[in-house]
Amino acid sequence: MAKGRRGRRFDGPREERSDHVQVEGVVSQVYAGGQFEVGLDHGGTVRAQLCGRMRKFRIRVLLGDRVTVALSPYDLTHGMIVYRAK
Repeated sequence: MAKGRRGRRFDGPREERSDHVQVEGVVSQVYAGGQFEVGLDHGGTVRAQLCGRMRKFRIRVLLGDRVTVALSPYDLTHGMIVYRAK
């Protein structure tokens, strides 16, 4: 197999980032520019955008989809959608 990045394949889920808090919720509103409002299971709402891997593989997120959001511990009002449940 060729050396470099082109020869690598995605083997499964990546390592989790320890500095992000992951929560689950449902997409309650869709905004322009790839922004979403997610209603969290434990209450509250978060504005989130798609992570780079989801944009790269063109994974669509629609209103009402169940998603996992990674929140930064520094600002719990903004997040990144890292997974869309099937």
